[in-house]
Amino acid sequence: MANVFSIGSLNMDIVYQVSALPKPGETVQSLSRKLFPGGKGANQAVAAARSGGSVRMIGAVGSDSYGESLIGALQADGIRTDTVLPTEGDTGTAFITVDAHAENHIVLAAGANGGLSPSDIPEWIWGEADLIMLQNEIPWKVNRHVLEIARRRGIPVIMNAAPAMQMEEDAFPLIPILAVNETELETLSGQPVRETADARAAAASLIGRGVDNVLVTMGSQGSLWVSRGEDEIWSPAFRVEPVDTTAAGDTFIGAFATEFASGVPTSQALRFASAAAAIAVTREGAQISIPRREEIVPFIN
Repeated sequence: MANVFSIGSLNMDIVYQVSALPKPGETVQSLSRKLFPGGKGANQAVAAARSGGSVRMIGAVGSDSYGESLIGALQADGIRTDTVLPTEGDTGTAFITVDAHAENHIVLAAGANGGLSPSDIPEWIWGEADLIMLQNEIPWKVNRHVLEIARRRGIPVIMNAAPAMQMEEDAFPLIPILAVNETELETLSGQPVRETADARAAAASLIGRGVDNVLVTMGSQGSLWVSRGEDEIWSPAFRVEPVDTTAAGDTFIGAFATEFASGVPTSQALRFASAAAAIAVTREGAQISIPRREEIVPFIN
């Protein structure tokens, strides 16, 4: 069983269901308000665990009740949480508005996630991790620290560049697998991404800047894997009726991470991840929507 480490955010998601997303300056009435455990780091950890991985979470929570709930939710999925640091102050939160078409707007409040530092990453992890997942909801200096050491140690890292942000040019050669959606790919490549051909060109440009592999998730269109010196892989999406797309990308990455770290061929790992994400978007919430392996395998077949 692969040892997958998620180093990243833990948030309490406060989800408002609306008929239509508000325009600038507009006030709309919520149809419902619900709380769900979330955060890209924690979501990906749950997806990896439910896909069959042995998972550890590294991050931080505040001293409020949200922090206790988030740790409890991870432990319920068998995720090791002794490396989730309790800190004074607020736990991270995400305010999410979801419309009738399952599209969403998300506003983050970093809370404890913003206080994580490189010194909080234990030295012993480098001898245990088979694969590490990173995201941009913790300080970049932490991600850069992990990327540098993991590169020296030969540990695969999936760097999910979400939310989208610019990176130093010398950071690209540190990244074994860069996972992005169309918006994040546009931000990093500086090229417009409207269709598959655009995604191929933009991903290739990042390979040219030093990234080993680029994984592009394109929602209902599918996913694209572009690798240095190898043929690209296109994996179509499964057709479903979406309810809430909040954790679709995180579900995809976590499921892919477990399969990839276990030595499954990339094309097979992509298809498994596509199935997991397809199931997730038919349900409300972030972690609560993520399927288990016993649901994903029959869905594929």
